[in-house]
Amino acid sequence: MTDTARARKLADRIQVVVAQTLERRIKDPRLGFVTITDTRVTGDLREATVFYTVFGDETEREATAAALESAKGVIRSEVGKIGVRFTPTLTFVADALPDNARNIDDLLDRAKAIDAAVRTTAAGATYAGDADPYKVPASERDDEDE
Repeated sequence: MTDTARARKLADRIQVVVAQTLERRIKDPRLGFVTITDTRVTGDLREATVFYTVFGDETEREATAAALESAKGVIRSEVGKIGVRFTPTLTFVADALPDNARNIDDLLDRAKAIDAAVRTTAAGATYAGDADPYKVPASERDDEDE
């Protein structure tokens, strides 16, 4: 087993190499606007998971996934030039982070709308009873002063 610092350094280097290879060497027309968001390497440095996002609709995401899968050998050979004893196998995974962020933004917008509706309803509202139900009647206050 290696230490996690070395695995993290290798993951960072793999991320850069994969991004540069996609930009410069891979000329597949199916490859959309891809961003490599993260890379994780196992503790034994044998497997690397590359997370990516694609700008576009579902068909562009599927086409990009197919293009990455077909270019995996070329990308792995570029990663092998880093200088590690064993070139890790690459697995490409579509990153769910943008979808989760969009979902959170939608939920926050809905919560703001509900808060605004409550605020407008509460603006003209009055208390059902006294404003302060715990007020002490004046006659009892006079008794306490004595």
